[in-house]
Amino acid sequence: MPASDFINRHFHVIDESPDWIVVDKPPHLLIHPTAAPGPGNPFTLWDGLRQLLSYEIANGGQISIINRLDRETSGLVLIAKHSAAARLLATAMAARDVEKTYLALVCGHPTWTHTRVDAPLLRQGSVQPSRIHLKQCIHPDGAPAITDFRVLQTYILPNALPVSLLEARPRTGRTHQIRVHAAHLGHPLLGDKIYGPDESLYLQFIATGWTPALAESLVLPRHALHSASLRIPPLHLHWQSPLAPDLADFLTEKALILNLETSG
Repeated sequence: MPASDFINRHFHVIDESPDWIVVDKPPHLLIHPTAAPGPGNPFTLWDGLRQLLSYEIANGGQISIINRLDRETSGLVLIAKHSAAARLLATAMAARDVEKTYLALVCGHPTWTHTRVDAPLLRQGSVQPSRIHLKQCIHPDGAPAITDFRVLQTYILPNALPVSLLEARPRTGRTHQIRVHAAHLGHPLLGDKIYGPDESLYLQFIATGWTPALAESLVLPRHALHSASLRIPPLHLHWQSPLAPDLADFLTEKALILNLETSG
């Protein structure tokens, strides 16, 4: 397959300079290669970037992914194209100068319009038995984790399931942070196989792939999280991405918009 065909099918470039490139990653595309990539994902974002930036790499450049997204998460990814840019952007990330905003479709209608979750996170298996190695949990011994949530719109599905579109702004960058904090509020992400209705659904998915039974429990085939905005005020940089097509189409086809009836 020609490199251009692969790139057009799997991600597209939002913005580019001699120092960095910003791409819009679709769901289900891995960031980095794994020992055993799944069927339908023989390539990764890393592979595509190596093809796209082959000239820069041949002339001493590199690929440094600044903000990593889970495989199922869609949206903006920032990549440095050389070592000096990587240091600059990594320093901004460490100083929390990179402001990240996500859009999330969650179960239920919150009773608040905005709220903050300040709850430390660590890997669940380090404090109690867990069948899922990467699963995180809230624990006082965990690393600090803060997420601000705001309700943007509420919906109702044809089966009377209430759902809401939230804006999520993580103030820290922990693994699965938004997903854990949303579940902690009682509003897990639609399609979340780990933090949704039952973690055994994740193990079932690994064993069988997507099935009608999983669709009935999870509604969506991926967790409904989208990286919608990256802003670096000290560098006067800002990029945006609208809600991913699969999530936008789901809302258009399935959901009835409700008037907001939340209170602060």
